[in-house]
Amino acid sequence: MGGVKFWDMSVWFFIIELGVLFGAMLLANFLRRTIGPLRKSLIPSSVVGGFLLLIANFLWQKLTGYAIFEKLTMELFTYHCLGLGFIALSLKSTDRKNSSSSGTDIFNTGVTVVATYLVQALLGLALSFGLSYVIGNWNNAGLLLPMGFGQGPGQAYNWGNVYETATAYPAFENGTSFGLTIAAMGFVAASIGGVIYLQIMKKKGRVNTELFADQTDSVSAIEVCEKGEIPLTEALDKLTVQCGLVFLTYMLTFGLMYIISMGCDALGGFFVGTVKPLVWGFNFLFGSLMAMVVKSVIRFLRMKGVMKREYRNPFMLSRISGTMFDLMVVASIAAINLSAFKHKEFLIPLIILTLAGGLATFFYIRYVSIKIYPAYRDQAFLSLYGMLTGTASTGVILLREIDPNFETPASDNLIYQQLWAILFGFPMLLLLGLSPKSLGSTILTLVLLVVLFAVMNIILFRKSIFKNRGKTEK
Repeated sequence: MGGVKFWDMSVWFFIIELGVLFGAMLLANFLRRTIGPLRKSLIPSSVVGGFLLLIANFLWQKLTGYAIFEKLTMELFTYHCLGLGFIALSLKSTDRKNSSSSGTDIFNTGVTVVATYLVQALLGLALSFGLSYVIGNWNNAGLLLPMGFGQGPGQAYNWGNVYETATAYPAFENGTSFGLTIAAMGFVAASIGGVIYLQIMKKKGRVNTELFADQTDSVSAIEVCEKGEIPLTEALDKLTVQCGLVFLTYMLTFGLMYIISMGCDALGGFFVGTVKPLVWGFNFLFGSLMAMVVKSVIRFLRMKGVMKREYRNPFMLSRISGTMFDLMVVASIAAINLSAFKHKEFLIPLIILTLAGGLATFFYIRYVSIKIYPAYRDQAFLSLYGMLTGTASTGVILLREIDPNFETPASDNLIYQQLWAILFGFPMLLLLGLSPKSLGSTILTLVLLVVLFAVMNIILFRKSIFKNRGKTEK
C-alpha cells in the first residue's frame, strides 16, 4: 500500500520555501533595527531581505552547485502575492477617500504611467539606436526599458523573446536574458531612488522615521471597527473571514481571466500573442476589479437586510495586503536573473540604459508629483516611482514607509488607474511590435513615440496649459 511519507521532500518543499522567505525578512528586520546606518537608510526590511537571499543563493551555488530555493517558486510567489495583496487592499472600505477630485487623480495617474513608459521608451530607443552605430546591433534593445522597469519581469521576458526571435530584421541575440536583467536592475533603481527620496524628505523634516514604529500593535487597534461588524472571535475567527474573502475573490478573478483567455484563443493572432499575456500579467488589475464587485455585492446585501453584519475589517485587510506585499518583494528580488551579466557585450548598454532610465524616471515623476498631486506629492512620488521602476507592489512598499495605513489617495490611484493606462498605453504596445520589423520601422517608431509623449503631456498638464492660454488671450 502506498501513502504519503511525511519525510519526503515533496511534502515539505512549499513550507521550506515559505520559511526561507519569512526567515530572510526576520533577519533583515533584525539587522535594520540593530545596525544604525542601515536603519537610517530607510530601506524597507523586505527589500533588504530580498537582497540577502539573492546574495546568499549566489554564494551557496558557487560553493555547492545547488540553489537555496527554486527560482520558479519565487516567481510564483511574486505573481500570486501581487494579486492577493491588491485584492486585500481593494476590499477595504475607501469611503473616507472619496472626493470630487478622486476620479481626476486616478485619470491623471493612468496618464502619468503611460507618459513615463514613453519617457523610458524614447530614451531607451534613442540610446540603443546610437549604440548600434558604436558596438553593433542594439537598435531595439532600449524598448525593453519600459517593459523591464515599467511592466516588470513578465513583460520584459515576453518582449525580449519577441526581439530575440525577430526574423524580418536582425534578431537581438540573448534578448530574453537582457530583458530580465533590465527588470532586475529596475528593482535596484526602485530601492536606491526610493531611499534617496526618503532621505531628502527626512532632511527637510517631512518624514519621521520613528512615527510608525509602534502604532497599531495593540488588540484595541484591531477591535476598532465599523458599527455592525462581526466580533473579533466567534465560531469562525475574524482573520479567517478576511482571508476567505481575499482568496475567494482571487478564485473569481481566475475564472474571469480564464474566460477572457478563452476568447483570445478563439480570436487568435494578435489576441493570443499580445492580449492574452497582458490579461494574465495584469492579475492584480482583474483582482482589484473583482474585489470591487465583491465589495458592491456585500454592500447591496447589507442594504437589503440579507446580510446583517459587515464582514470586512479594514485593519486586518491592511495587514493581509502588507504581508502579501512583503512576501512579493522578497521573492521578486530573490528571483532576479543576472544571466545577462555573463555576456560582456551587455555591460555597457545595461549600465547606460538602466542609469539613464532610472534618472529620467526619478526626475519626471518628481516633477509630475509636485504639479499634479500637491496635497500628497511625497506619497504620490514614492508609489509611482516604485511601480514604474519595479512593480506595483514595489510602489506600495515604498509608499508604506510614509503612509503605512494608506490614508492618502496614492494607493487607490495605483489600483484604479490601470484601465486608463491600458487605454492610453495600447498604441505604444503596437509600436513595440512594429519597431523590430525593419530599420525604417525603428525610425518611424521613434518619431511616433515623440508624438505620443507630447499628446500625453498635453492631457496631463491640460489645466495649466489651457489656463495660461486663456490668460494670454485675455
